[in-house]
Amino acid sequence: MRIPNLGETELLVPLHSGVFEQPMWQTFLRQLRRVCDAAGAGINLSGSGDGDVLLADGVVPAISADMREARVYSGAELDHDTDGLRAVRVTGERLSLTLAVLAPDALGAEIASLLSALVPHLRVALRVLESIDRERSRASVSAEAFRRMNFGWIAVDQRCRIVDVDAQAESFLQRSGALRRGPYDRLVPSSPAVDRQLTALAKAMGSDRRHRPQAINISQDPWIDILIAPVRIDALAVEGKAVAVIYLRGDRSSSADRHEQLVDLFDLTPAEARLAWSLAQGQSIAEAAAAHGLTVETARYYSKKIYAKTGARGQVDLVRNILTGVLALA
Repeated sequence: MRIPNLGETELLVPLHSGVFEQPMWQTFLRQLRRVCDAAGAGINLSGSGDGDVLLADGVVPAISADMREARVYSGAELDHDTDGLRAVRVTGERLSLTLAVLAPDALGAEIASLLSALVPHLRVALRVLESIDRERSRASVSAEAFRRMNFGWIAVDQRCRIVDVDAQAESFLQRSGALRRGPYDRLVPSSPAVDRQLTALAKAMGSDRRHRPQAINISQDPWIDILIAPVRIDALAVEGKAVAVIYLRGDRSSSADRHEQLVDLFDLTPAEARLAWSLAQGQSIAEAAAAHGLTVETARYYSKKIYAKTGARGQVDLVRNILTGVLALA
């Protein structure tokens, strides 16, 4: 058995890259088991959202004893009736990691020295894992907010063919009739006029990355807008194929659903809720009155009650309260 020098890459490279493996650290544990001539090597990870996680190559016990950090323990000290067990524990800000090696015969001092020498590297790997876990949690919260706002993006090439798409936009394409994935992965709006406009913009942005972004409304009930902008993030270009990114923002609810939500949120009457939603969409009092079969005088009377109940000082305030408040996440 040859114990590797930690200046070599035999153990350290798989240890540091192991946080990106699935399951984690399998190459490192396999290498460690081999160099120690052990029956098993394992890592017990504590403090994660999934509870304690045991990652192992071969047979290794889960270590539950209270251990002092960075000290190498023997089997007898861990209440295991074997001299073929060695284990060490390191802790981070939120997670802790216990590395154990189990052999059929007694393990010598060189194994304890190896585990002790691995401690600084285990700490670094644990910090990386904590950072990844923290960013994954933040990304999950952001993804949920984007999902609730029905926000997503689609990268297209010069012929308006889909090059890349995020999960939210993919879900939108599957359930919406306003925008769909057509033959040869071409992005196809339901409106021929929007289709022509979108195709022309993709071609123009392929020729000029400084082209001005342009917004287009593709549906009014539910309300769906898209913003087409030249690709300015190289990672989205995907080998230079993508020339434009289409950011989409849509309302997942119909007008009828929004009326009910406004009744619940602001204690409006159904008639007031219908008028409030029309005003929030930018219609004038006269336009909203005509849309709902009201006289202008009745609409003005309702609007005063709407402003009082929503805390709005006018139509601009009403738009902000309704379209950028919690209703946008419903």
